Amino acid sequence: MIKKSILFLFLNTLILNVFAQIVPYRIFDKEGKEVGFEQMADATALAEVVFFGELHNNSLAHWLQLQLMKHMQKGGKEMVLAGEFFERDDQLNIDEWFAGKMTDKTFEAEAKLWNNYLRDYKPLLVLAKENNIPFVASNVPRKYASLVSKEGLEALHALSDEGKRYIAPLPIEVDKTLKGYAGMKDMMHGSGMNLDFMIEAQAVKDATMAFSLFDFLGKGKSIFHINGSYHSNNYEGILWYLNKAYPNTKTMTINTVEQKNTDSLDEENKMAAVYTIVLTTDSPKSY
Repeated sequence: MIKKSILFLFLNTLILNVFAQIVPYRIFDKEGKEVGFEQMADATALAEVVFFGELHNNSLAHWLQLQLMKHMQKGGKEMVLAGEFFERDDQLNIDEWFAGKMTDKTFEAEAKLWNNYLRDYKPLLVLAKENNIPFVASNVPRKYASLVSKEGLEALHALSDEGKRYIAPLPIEVDKTLKGYAGMKDMMHGSGMNLDFMIEAQAVKDATMAFSLFDFLGKGKSIFHINGSYHSNNYEGILWYLNKAYPNTKTMTINTVEQKNTDSLDEENKMAAVYTIVLTTDSPKSY
């Protein structure tokens, strides 16, 4: 009997250890304490804007976005979905598709789609479309970000009034001492590119994504914004511009990282966001 009990305990421990090694993700608060998905999801009710900082090519992170959106949808407040993965000059295409004035096929031929749109982003838009949740294309058109990377922010002043409609109002202030922007400069040092212009190109994206949300603030809505983690980590990027214009806005940030060991949050990943989703390095990728 004792031998059987010992064997049972051994097998049970072995099974638990194997299971622990294949948990696909874990979630931690900013201090590194593990929390459940439900706790993170429930916390979205306290925020007016939730920024989900993603790894663009991690399909598991996109699935978690979809689950979080479903949870937020049940919260009772009118919801708005917004995302970096569409540029502002595609808003008309999106609105017409949502209104049933074009088919999926026509929309996907007309719009500027990221290469993993069908797999990773379309499920979010379909959920929004089916539930009458408006979608806001928040990103600056890439041609203008490219222009800034080559000629600096001053180049935007020469655009037509029509072109300027798709950018945050000029002039755009840039604090190049912010941790995220300073880190870009360190990372690209020696690349031969104009580092100040590259930071300004990042800033015009951040400023424009923030500006795209302004019309929906202060109206009792629940806004869910999808963006690369680097646009919202350390409460900088988009949040810096949003907080500058609307300092009393309640926000919640989510960071996404990959680690070899998901048992705990690596020290370097702490404090970057309210919650951090840790994914295994071999989690499924779309590209």
